[in-house]
Amino acid sequence: RIKRGYEFEAVVKWFADRVDMIMLLFDVSKLDISDEFRRVILAVKGNDQKIHVILNKADRVTTPQLMRVYGAMMWSLGKVIDTPEVSRVYLGSFWDEPLHNDEQRKLFESEENDLYTQLACLPRSAAVRKLNDLIKRARLAKVHACLLDHLKRKMPSMFGKDKEKAKLISNLTAVYQEVAKEK
Repeated sequence: RIKRGYEFEAVVKWFADRVDMIMLLFDVSKLDISDEFRRVILAVKGNDQKIHVILNKADRVTTPQLMRVYGAMMWSLGKVIDTPEVSRVYLGSFWDEPLHNDEQRKLFESEENDLYTQLACLPRSAAVRKLNDLIKRARLAKVHACLLDHLKRKMPSMFGKDKEKAKLISNLTAVYQEVAKEK
Protein backbone atom coordinates (compact mmCIF):
# COMPACT_ATOMS: atom_id res chain seq x y z
CA ARG A 1 0.00 0.00 0.00
CA ILE A 2 1.36 3.36 -1.02
CA LYS A 3 1.47 6.06 1.67
CA ARG A 4 -0.29 9.19 0.50
CA GLY A 5 -1.20 12.38 2.26
CA TYR A 6 -4.86 11.88 1.34
CA GLU A 7 -7.54 9.20 1.13
CA PHE A 8 -6.96 7.73 -2.33
CA GLU A 9 -10.32 5.96 -2.68
CA ALA A 10 -12.22 9.06 -1.56
CA VAL A 11 -10.44 11.17 -4.18
CA VAL A 12 -11.14 8.59 -6.89
CA LYS A 13 -14.82 8.48 -5.88
CA TRP A 14 -15.01 12.28 -5.89
CA PHE A 15 -13.67 12.41 -9.46
CA ALA A 16 -15.81 9.46 -10.58
CA ASP A 17 -18.96 11.21 -9.37
CA ARG A 18 -18.09 14.30 -11.42
CA VAL A 19 -16.67 12.98 -14.69
CA ASP A 20 -18.69 11.99 -17.73
CA MET A 21 -16.74 8.86 -18.66
CA ILE A 22 -14.50 6.45 -16.79
CA MET A 23 -12.07 4.37 -18.82
CA LEU A 24 -10.50 1.28 -17.34
CA LEU A 25 -7.45 0.47 -19.44
CA PHE A 26 -6.15 -3.10 -19.72
CA ASP A 27 -3.17 -4.41 -21.63
CA VAL A 28 -3.46 -7.86 -23.30
CA SER A 29 -0.22 -8.92 -21.63
CA LYS A 30 -1.10 -7.59 -18.15
CA LEU A 31 -4.62 -8.64 -17.20
CA ASP A 32 -4.08 -8.98 -13.47
CA ILE A 33 -5.97 -6.51 -11.33
CA SER A 34 -3.61 -5.19 -8.70
CA ASP A 35 -4.84 -4.32 -5.21
CA GLU A 36 -4.65 -0.62 -6.01
CA PHE A 37 -6.55 -1.03 -9.30
CA ARG A 38 -9.14 -3.11 -7.43
CA ARG A 39 -9.57 -0.26 -4.93
CA VAL A 40 -10.02 2.18 -7.84
CA ILE A 41 -12.69 -0.03 -9.43
CA LEU A 42 -14.50 -0.39 -6.10
CA ALA A 43 -14.29 3.39 -5.56
CA VAL A 44 -16.05 4.11 -8.86
CA LYS A 45 -18.91 1.78 -7.94
CA GLY A 46 -22.26 3.46 -8.42
CA ASN A 47 -21.06 5.02 -11.67
CA ASP A 48 -21.42 1.83 -13.70
CA GLN A 49 -23.07 3.54 -16.67
CA LYS A 50 -19.95 5.73 -17.08
CA ILE A 51 -17.47 2.84 -17.12
CA HIS A 52 -15.92 1.80 -20.42
CA VAL A 53 -13.26 -0.89 -20.55
CA ILE A 54 -10.44 -0.71 -23.06
CA LEU A 55 -8.39 -3.76 -23.96
CA ASN A 56 -5.29 -2.21 -25.52
CA LYS A 57 -2.59 -3.82 -27.65
CA ALA A 58 -5.06 -6.42 -28.89
CA ASP A 59 -3.11 -6.58 -32.16
CA ARG A 60 -0.26 -8.31 -30.33
CA VAL A 61 -2.15 -11.60 -30.13
CA THR A 62 -3.89 -13.94 -32.56
CA THR A 63 -7.68 -14.21 -32.74
CA PRO A 64 -7.90 -17.36 -30.54
CA GLN A 65 -5.53 -15.78 -28.01
CA LEU A 66 -7.61 -12.59 -28.07
CA MET A 67 -10.74 -14.57 -27.23
CA ARG A 68 -8.98 -16.18 -24.26
CA VAL A 69 -7.57 -12.84 -23.10
CA TYR A 70 -10.99 -11.20 -23.40
CA GLY A 71 -12.61 -14.00 -21.40
CA ALA A 72 -9.93 -13.87 -18.71
CA MET A 73 -10.28 -10.09 -18.42
CA MET A 74 -14.07 -10.30 -18.12
CA TRP A 75 -13.76 -13.05 -15.51
CA SER A 76 -11.32 -10.91 -13.47
CA LEU A 77 -13.55 -7.86 -13.80
CA GLY A 78 -16.61 -9.89 -12.84
CA LYS A 79 -15.03 -10.66 -9.47
CA VAL A 80 -14.55 -6.93 -8.78
CA ILE A 81 -17.47 -5.23 -10.55
CA ASP A 82 -20.67 -6.61 -9.10
CA THR A 83 -23.23 -5.55 -11.69
CA PRO A 84 -25.75 -7.48 -13.77
CA GLU A 85 -24.86 -5.41 -16.84
CA VAL A 86 -21.62 -5.97 -18.69
CA SER A 87 -19.50 -2.86 -19.22
CA ARG A 88 -18.71 -1.89 -22.80
CA VAL A 89 -15.29 -3.21 -23.86
CA TYR A 90 -13.33 -1.63 -26.70
CA LEU A 91 -10.74 -3.85 -28.35
CA GLY A 92 -7.85 -2.40 -30.27
CA SER A 93 -4.40 -0.96 -30.42
CA PHE A 94 -4.80 2.63 -29.36
CA TRP A 95 -1.62 4.29 -30.51
CA ASP A 96 -0.15 5.67 -33.74
CA GLU A 97 2.01 2.65 -34.60
CA PRO A 98 0.94 0.20 -37.33
CA LEU A 99 -0.85 -2.98 -36.27
CA HIS A 100 1.35 -5.99 -35.51
CA ASN A 101 -1.36 -8.46 -36.50
CA ASP A 102 -3.81 -7.55 -39.27
CA GLU A 103 -6.23 -10.44 -38.58
CA GLN A 104 -8.75 -8.22 -36.82
CA ARG A 105 -8.07 -4.89 -38.55
CA LYS A 106 -11.76 -4.26 -39.36
CA LEU A 107 -12.80 -5.07 -35.79
CA PHE A 108 -10.13 -2.79 -34.32
CA GLU A 109 -11.06 0.06 -36.66
CA SER A 110 -14.74 -0.37 -35.80
CA GLU A 111 -13.98 -0.43 -32.07
CA GLU A 112 -11.78 2.66 -32.39
CA ASN A 113 -14.54 4.49 -34.28
CA ASP A 114 -17.09 3.48 -31.63
CA LEU A 115 -14.84 4.83 -28.87
CA TYR A 116 -14.24 8.11 -30.71
CA THR A 117 -17.96 8.45 -31.38
CA GLN A 118 -18.65 7.86 -27.69
CA LEU A 119 -16.11 10.56 -26.82
CA ALA A 120 -17.61 12.97 -29.37
CA CYS A 121 -21.09 12.44 -27.88
CA LEU A 122 -19.94 13.18 -24.34
CA PRO A 123 -21.13 16.81 -24.21
CA ARG A 124 -24.67 15.81 -25.20
CA SER A 125 -24.79 12.67 -23.09
CA ALA A 126 -23.33 14.59 -20.14
CA ALA A 127 -26.22 17.05 -20.29
CA VAL A 128 -28.74 14.20 -20.35
CA ARG A 129 -26.96 12.47 -17.45
CA LYS A 130 -26.95 15.69 -15.40
CA LEU A 131 -30.65 16.15 -16.06
CA ASN A 132 -31.33 12.54 -14.99
CA ASP A 133 -29.24 13.09 -11.83
CA LEU A 134 -31.27 16.22 -11.05
CA ILE A 135 -34.54 14.32 -11.53
CA LYS A 136 -33.27 11.52 -9.28
CA ARG A 137 -32.31 14.00 -6.54
CA ALA A 138 -35.69 15.75 -6.84
CA ARG A 139 -37.48 12.41 -6.42
CA LEU A 140 -35.35 11.57 -3.39
CA ALA A 141 -36.13 15.00 -1.89
CA LYS A 142 -39.84 14.40 -2.44
CA VAL A 143 -39.64 10.98 -0.78
CA HIS A 144 -37.74 12.53 2.13
CA ALA A 145 -40.36 15.27 2.50
CA CYS A 146 -43.23 12.74 2.41
CA LEU A 147 -41.50 10.62 5.02
CA LEU A 148 -40.89 13.59 7.32
CA ASP A 149 -44.49 14.76 6.88
CA HIS A 150 -45.78 11.28 7.77
CA LEU A 151 -43.54 11.03 10.83
CA LYS A 152 -44.57 14.50 12.03
CA ARG A 153 -48.25 13.59 11.70
CA LYS A 154 -47.72 10.37 13.70
CA MET A 155 -45.95 12.14 16.56
CA PRO A 156 -48.15 13.20 19.50
CA SER A 157 -48.27 16.94 20.20
CA MET A 158 -48.05 16.75 23.98
CA PHE A 159 -47.27 13.52 25.81
CA GLY A 160 -45.50 10.31 24.91
CA LYS A 161 -43.20 11.76 22.27
CA ASP A 162 -40.18 9.66 23.25
CA LYS A 163 -42.17 6.43 23.31
CA GLU A 164 -43.78 7.12 19.90
CA LYS A 165 -40.46 8.18 18.44
CA ALA A 166 -38.82 4.92 19.54
CA LYS A 167 -41.78 2.96 18.15
CA LEU A 168 -41.57 4.69 14.76
CA ILE A 169 -37.79 4.21 14.58
CA SER A 170 -38.06 0.51 15.40
CA ASN A 171 -40.67 0.02 12.66
CA LEU A 172 -39.16 2.11 9.85
CA THR A 173 -39.80 -0.58 7.24
CA ALA A 174 -43.51 -0.51 8.05
CA VAL A 175 -43.43 3.30 8.02
CA TYR A 176 -41.85 3.28 4.54
CA GLN A 177 -44.54 0.92 3.27
CA GLU A 178 -47.27 3.04 4.83
CA VAL A 179 -45.91 6.22 3.21
CA ALA A 180 -45.64 4.42 -0.14
CA LYS A 181 -49.31 3.41 0.06
CA GLU A 182 -50.36 6.98 0.91
CA LYS A 183 -48.56 8.53 -2.03
